[in-house]
Formats: sequence, structure tokens, C-alpha cells
Amino acid sequence: MAEPKESGVLTSQVDADFSTENLPVEKKGTRDDQRDMFRMGKRQELRRNFRFLSIFGFSMILMATWETVLGTSIIGLINGGTAGMIWLYLVAWIGFLAVNTSMAEMASMAPTSGGQYHWVSEFAPRKYQRFMSFVVGWLCVLGWQTGAANTAFLAGTQIQGLAILNYPDYVPHRWHGTLLTFAVATFSVFFNTFLVKRLPLVEGIVLIVHVFGFFGVLITLWVLGPRASAHDVFTQFNNYGGWSSNGLSAIVGILAVMIPLLGADGAVHMSEELRDASRVLPQSIIATTVFNGTMGWIILITFCFVMGNLDDVIDSPTGQPYIQVFYTATQSYAGASVLSALVIFMAIFCNLSITATASRQLWSFARDQGIPGASWFAYVRPGWDVPMNSIIVSWVVTCLLALINIGSTIALNNITSLSLVAILSSYIVSTGCLFWRRMYNLPLLPAKFSFSRPLGLFLNGFSMVFLIFAFIFAFFPGDVDPTVAEMNWTALIYGAVMIFCVADYFLRARGVYDGPVEYVRKLE
Repeated sequence: MAEPKESGVLTSQVDADFSTENLPVEKKGTRDDQRDMFRMGKRQELRRNFRFLSIFGFSMILMATWETVLGTSIIGLINGGTAGMIWLYLVAWIGFLAVNTSMAEMASMAPTSGGQYHWVSEFAPRKYQRFMSFVVGWLCVLGWQTGAANTAFLAGTQIQGLAILNYPDYVPHRWHGTLLTFAVATFSVFFNTFLVKRLPLVEGIVLIVHVFGFFGVLITLWVLGPRASAHDVFTQFNNYGGWSSNGLSAIVGILAVMIPLLGADGAVHMSEELRDASRVLPQSIIATTVFNGTMGWIILITFCFVMGNLDDVIDSPTGQPYIQVFYTATQSYAGASVLSALVIFMAIFCNLSITATASRQLWSFARDQGIPGASWFAYVRPGWDVPMNSIIVSWVVTCLLALINIGSTIALNNITSLSLVAILSSYIVSTGCLFWRRMYNLPLLPAKFSFSRPLGLFLNGFSMVFLIFAFIFAFFPGDVDPTVAEMNWTALIYGAVMIFCVADYFLRARGVYDGPVEYVRKLE
């Protein structure tokens, strides 16, 4: 553990500690990177391979908004319909613009792989810093680990849906989807270990596929697809869940448009591999939210216009509404397969980015003694410069969760809600701490990206309202009167993890977890 220095001008001894002369060039970063790491009391262990374009590509691919909104559309079509999805997407996008600007500001203040739990440790009231930071750390672990499992499962089942389209005699089984999930997760781990030095380059290349694939799908659907009337598309609500009103049904289906917009903060957990992080991170977070959000809304509107018969889309044997829509538009198995392959390709690389994020967040939390067996999780093998053990754990978690699918697809789908509520929880607490400091006019860390107090208060407060609203409805089941199999068990799993987290804190962590703020040096 680094000993905090007293506030004041850097001494010659501290300057010596601050020196990075013995670090290889790819680890040094800029002077500001070195200063940020020194202030936070962290040793530079990972390579700073990323620049703006590569981290922007990383974030864009991690969100993969236009591709993901196609994959999650079944949720919104059942509860909300075309009108519900389109208008709730706009609401969610505006909400996340506010949330992500708050995230960007905190990332500029403290660019660390720890992200939210580190910010809470620095910004929360002194009395509660350690406990709140510990809980948020576990929420981030839960959110990103289940997120990696969820995206691998989505990619695997989409591959299965494409097989169903092309081979009508193929009889799908749930265990097939589980094996495909294993394959996607294994590919992500392989790339995050043996090919990690090429990750920034690959993210830049895949970004090109992301953008050109968007235009390829968009133009094909508009040219070849059937056209519904604008009145029907923008005003037709569905309430297959049996809720008391179309409005409530649409809000319950907000999960379909929340997931594609979630995760712009993923770049934060890669900040110790980014050059000039305090300046580049905010740019990447906001640019990702704007560009991905725009592409997602355009493709969603297009999808709703060319959908054809809604019942046929929902009941498609592929299990993927967008594959059915592609086939309806092109009237060609080959054409539908090419368009679907673009979406699946991006889903696989989305999982690759999320696996990287999940492993870095786990590694960072372990570095601060947040989890049992911390030294093993936090180990970085010399020469590899990646948290190998944490990456392997992310793979194991994904595979174990994928086994749930063999027993119940609905049970595994609950993991989607679980990932969402866990990450939303971390946003709520970290943004709330920033709001609290602004409310009482307490000092904030200097940053290259920041807001004035009135504007910051408005953005932070609006973010809190939106996040709490989304958090509540993420626990709702898809049906007003669900069976045991259809029930959303997220509340039960979330509660169990919180009980474990609190028990772990009082039985173990209270004696070893100090919180990142205790490592911080004060610089002037």
C-alpha cells in the first residue's frame, strides 16, 4: 500500500517516487497520466496502448447500440410495440446523455480502472466512504461479470438463430446455445490474453465494420423492405404483457432500449491502458453516447417501418425478430444471412470488449483488497501486462452462467436485468456522491472536463431521477401475471448478492479494505 504524502509541493523524494524512468515506453503515458497515477497511489502495471480512436472504437463496440437494439427488440415488441420502443428509446437516450456526462466528469477527475467504486471512495461523506465504496465495487463486479455472460449468450443464440434460418430441418436445443456461448467467451479470452497487444488496432478496424455495417443494413432495409405507415409506427402500442395501460406496458419494456445504451463508462475501466486518459476519456464517453445513440435510433425506426406482420416477427422460429425482418425484406436466405452475420460479428466483438472491461474492473477491485483471494485476482504476470487471472475468472463465470440456459432460457434472460440493475446502482451512488458535494459546495478534484456548479447540479440531479426510474422498472417481469418460469428473479439474486456483500464486509473486508481514498496523495 502506498503511503499518502502530506499536502504541499512535491519533495525531491516524492519526485523520485513519481519518476517513471524505469518503466518501458508503452507504460509511461503522458506526464498527466503519471501524475494521476501518483496522486491515486497506484503503480502503473498495464500498457497504455490505447489512444482516442482506439478507445472510441472500444466504447462504440462495447455498446454496439444499433446491433444490440435489434437483438433485444423482442422485449420491446411484446411490451410497448413500435411506438413504445421508439419513444422510450428517445427518453433513455436523453437520460444517458446526462448520466454519461456525469461519468465523463468523474473520469476526468480520477481516471482509474476502478471507476465508480474509486469515485465513491473519494466523493462520499468521510464517515461512509469505505463501506459505500466496497458495496459499489461489488455492484460493478456483479454488473460487468453478468454483462459478459449476457452478451456471450446473446451472440451464441443469434448464431443458433442464423442456423435455424438456413437449415429448416435443424432441431435447436438449449444446450446448443450454451456451447455456442462457451465458444464466444473462449474467443474473447483468447483475444484478451494472447492477442491483447493488437486489441487497440482491432478495435479500430471493427469500428469501421460497425459504421459501414450500419449503412449496409439501413440502406438494404429501406430499399427492399415493406413499408408501414408512419402513423402506425409512431402511435401503435402493444400490451401483450397484460398491464393496466399501454403506457405502463411500454415502460416495462424499457429494458429493450436501456441495454443498447448502457456501458459508455466501459472505457473508464480501461483508463490505465489509455494515453492522456484524463482528457481522452471524457471525449470518448460523450462521443460514444452521441454517435451510437444516433445510429441506434435511426436503425430502430427503420426496423419498425419495415417489420411487416408483428406476430410473425415475434413468433419467428429463429427466436430473433431481426433475422425474420431481414428475410422478409430481402426474400433471400443469402441476403438475410449476410445482414445477420454483420450483427452477429459485432455481437461477438461486443463481448470481447465487455470481457476486457469486466476483467479490468475485477482486477482493480482486487488490487484494493475488495474481494477474497485479492492477491491472486490482482496478479499481473510480468511480460504479459494483463490481469490474466481476472480474465480467466470472467470466462469461468460466463460459462457457469451459460449452463443455466440448459434448464431455463428465461432464467438466463434474468441475467440481463441483473447486469442492468447492478450497473445502474453503481451509477446512482457515484453520481449521487458528486451531486451531494456540489449541493453543499464542497471542493471537487480539478479536471480537464468539468461543469459549472449550476449546470453540474442540474445534470447530476436529472441523472439521478432518470437512473432511479430505470432501476425500479428493471425489476418488473414481462407479464402482469407471470408463471414461476416467467418471473423476473432479478430482485432475489440482487438481494442475495447484497447480503453476501454486507456479510463479507463485516466478516472479512472491514479489516483489510481501506478504500482507494486512503492511498491518495494530495498534490498542489
